[in-house]
Amino acid sequence: MVRFVLVVIGFLLLAYPASAASVSIVVDLSEQTMVVKVNGATQYQWDVSSGKRGYRTPTGTWGPIRMHREYYSQKYDGAPMPYSIFFYGGYAIHGTSHVNALGSPASHGCVRLQTSNAKLLYNLVREYGADNTSIRIKS
Repeated sequence: MVRFVLVVIGFLLLAYPASAASVSIVVDLSEQTMVVKVNGATQYQWDVSSGKRGYRTPTGTWGPIRMHREYYSQKYDGAPMPYSIFFYGGYAIHGTSHVNALGSPASHGCVRLQTSNAKLLYNLVREYGADNTSIRIKS
């Protein structure tokens, strides 16, 4: 009986860790940067492009609602949006080939990253899970 109880306790400790790992993504629209933290430690800081004049990037805090390794805009002439992480309606964080614009507003509202960085972020969110990821967009 004691052995059975120890096995059950061991299983519960493995199945339910004391604290789940977390990914925090913070986009600063005034600085046009993104900071990515894992379990509170900064792992990456990248330049981004957000909504240009006439287009806004929504501010607030969300979790990923869907992800696509390969995606093409249904609204903007099939524009490629590699490694998309959608966080609010049709708004996503995704890779771009327009890397010269990174660091300044240039999108229709999405948050653009260099594609290699978008791939790193996409894989990080997949590894830790959408439920353990927060996306904060601040002015």
